[in-house]
Amino acid sequence: MEAIPAVLVGAGDIAGCSSVYKDEATARLLDGIAGTVFVLGDNVYPDGTTAEFKNCYGPTWGRHRARTRPAVGNHEYHVAGVGYFGYFGALARPSGRSYYSYNLGAWHVVVLDSERNLSEQAIWLKADLAAHPRRCTLAYWHKPYVTTGDILPALSLKKLVTILYDARAEIVLSGHNHIYERFHPQDPEGVARYPGGIRFFTIGTGGAPLLPMRARTPTLQIRQNSAHGVLKLSLYATRYEWKFVSVAGKTFTDSGGSSCH
Repeated sequence: MEAIPAVLVGAGDIAGCSSVYKDEATARLLDGIAGTVFVLGDNVYPDGTTAEFKNCYGPTWGRHRARTRPAVGNHEYHVAGVGYFGYFGALARPSGRSYYSYNLGAWHVVVLDSERNLSEQAIWLKADLAAHPRRCTLAYWHKPYVTTGDILPALSLKKLVTILYDARAEIVLSGHNHIYERFHPQDPEGVARYPGGIRFFTIGTGGAPLLPMRARTPTLQIRQNSAHGVLKLSLYATRYEWKFVSVAGKTFTDSGGSSCH
């Protein structure tokens, strides 16, 4: 019998002290889903201050802070990350850096900082992946390398993506564009590769107002900007399943699965 999977669930672009933010609705989804929570940056608006984390993020997604493994976004750096690092403490930099890794079940998970020190992170990432050889690897950070959202892809991340691709990573999760997207597994040049490619998801649907989308790309499989929600990943020893869970009152869903390389 196959072992019970580890669960990783979350989104990016989440909270604000205004009724236009739907973070309470997405937090209610987390209330009913066990597992480790990921957040993909721009976790509270507009500036990621200490007060905003306490008063806007805290009452909703903050209910799950103890089981959250966060990533930092550009809005957190409006105040040099003070609110973010203060709120999450050792969860945000367990090794003293803004990027880190952890093991979740059979998987190795890498959390990167898309805003700072990319060359430094590339050196660290190579060493981290070499030190944690796993069949299944997943990474997440804030700005998407692959996206059809209104905000253009962060091509400055190509070196990090290439290192992950060469290590045969399975999945990369990002936010920043306030939409949901899933892409066909692909290489760093945007060419579909199956098997062997990285499957990119954009999950900027944590609560901030949703944004427009640009023209489709050849590797895009599905996208939407009409429903807030979270992505639930069930991580088995040699495969994974995904499911997008919409907030109450919305019907969009997306689900599937794949084997690890």
